[in-house]
Amino acid sequence: MDRIIPPDEDPGAWEAGAGDYLLRQFNGDLRDRLDFYRAGLDALEAEAQATAQTSFSALTAEAQDALLHRIEAGQVSGAWPVDAAQFFRSAVQHTTEGFYSDPGNGGNRNGVAWQMMGFVPGRPEGARQ
Repeated sequence: MDRIIPPDEDPGAWEAGAGDYLLRQFNGDLRDRLDFYRAGLDALEAEAQATAQTSFSALTAEAQDALLHRIEAGQVSGAWPVDAAQFFRSAVQHTTEGFYSDPGNGGNRNGVAWQMMGFVPGRPEGARQ
């Protein structure tokens, strides 16, 4: 998730609660996508092992990004049980949802993404501070 929305002076996706959001969604609206994600994550790990002879988590940030760019383009070395590019698009969509959504949905912990943008809930049209 942090390769999709990496931390800088502001929290990245993981610290902002995008993982909590996705877990909550897997128990609700995305229940039917759980097997898709499991297969995609297993294939991502297998892709890292096949191309870099190490785990995805052991790769440098640059190597993770390069691998994710290939997956985004559907350029994978082996057979995936799910469409690699579709898996990447789904991961980006759901990570982004978790980062920017209403904190009541389980992500955007303490409204960190809204604060980063200057969004003030409750003001007309979320007017900036």
